[in-house]
Amino acid sequence: MGHIRKNDRGHVLIMQFILAAFLSAILFGASTPIGKMLLETLTPFQLAGLLYLGAAIGVLPFSFLGRNSLSMARLDRKNTCRLAFAIGFGGVLGPVLLLVGLEKGSGASVSMWLNLELVATAVLGYFVFRDHLGRFGWLGVAGTLFACILLSWKEGAIGFTALLFVTGACICWAFDNHLTALIDTITPSQSTFWKGLVAGCLNLVIALMVEPYPKSIPVILSALMVGIFAYGFSISLYITAAQNLGTTRSQMIFASAPFFGVALSALVLGETISLIQMAAALILALSLVTLFLDRHSHVHAHDPVRHKHRHHHEDDHHNHRHPGKKEKIPHGHWHRHKKVFHAHPHWPDIHHRHDALPLNTTSAKK
Repeated sequence: MGHIRKNDRGHVLIMQFILAAFLSAILFGASTPIGKMLLETLTPFQLAGLLYLGAAIGVLPFSFLGRNSLSMARLDRKNTCRLAFAIGFGGVLGPVLLLVGLEKGSGASVSMWLNLELVATAVLGYFVFRDHLGRFGWLGVAGTLFACILLSWKEGAIGFTALLFVTGACICWAFDNHLTALIDTITPSQSTFWKGLVAGCLNLVIALMVEPYPKSIPVILSALMVGIFAYGFSISLYITAAQNLGTTRSQMIFASAPFFGVALSALVLGETISLIQMAAALILALSLVTLFLDRHSHVHAHDPVRHKHRHHHEDDHHNHRHPGKKEKIPHGHWHRHKKVFHAHPHWPDIHHRHDALPLNTTSAKK
């Protein structure tokens, strides 16, 4: 009975991470139609800078929690490189490309095209980061790609141009997703803070060099508020989910974000939802169902490793003890793992990126 209760507690924690990914999707999905409105006053670089600066402001209080606070001293060379490239791809290039595409395309279609991030994340995960994807997974990826192409035809040549910019943004964020999920020495809130601070300031400097800022204080404050919720809280929640569910699986859940964006585009911007967009939404929904049918289980080995990340004690990997502490509550600190060789169904989380270059983890398949 104890083993059953332990598994039940593990399932509850998994559900918490799934809910975190969904909440992240809702917050980010709301940013597309609101961003479309803000682009009437701000340029893409100006808005990108304000959004990511808002993200840093939003997670600043949470980044002070814990003994290490905002210190970067714990970041080794490997994790520093991951964070730097994640900032470059996800904080600087990605949002600017998205906002340029948003200027050219409709809010509803751009919201749908954001599911290309799932395709890019899955492809990079399989070929570069060793994130397993089976035949059901590839079928779901293909369906997502088809739905995005279907949406681009609705808007003609301008739609294809916008699609190219959005695709570039999604590729940048795919690299960002995998790199950030592998950072195991600082918390998700701290990763989000440094990404928001560096990327926000850099984009703001570029924006000031290109064109002076408008003097509309309400618009600037609105952009910062969107950044706090749709980027700061959203990114932090997503990283938490990705470290525990795996990047590709978390991205599957995050792929629901465009649906919220489409609904808000209709409500806020007054855009009509066409039959093609509804058909594409149905294809996307079916693709997500297909992706969740993908399963992964085999014999694998874990080499000894010492790292820090948010974890719980309801699995086979974290059996160390905390005198006087509640081990059932998710928490984060430095800890060691002994060498383990076992078989169990698993997510491609931070402990199960088999043969991935950034981790000291190996696998053996039967």
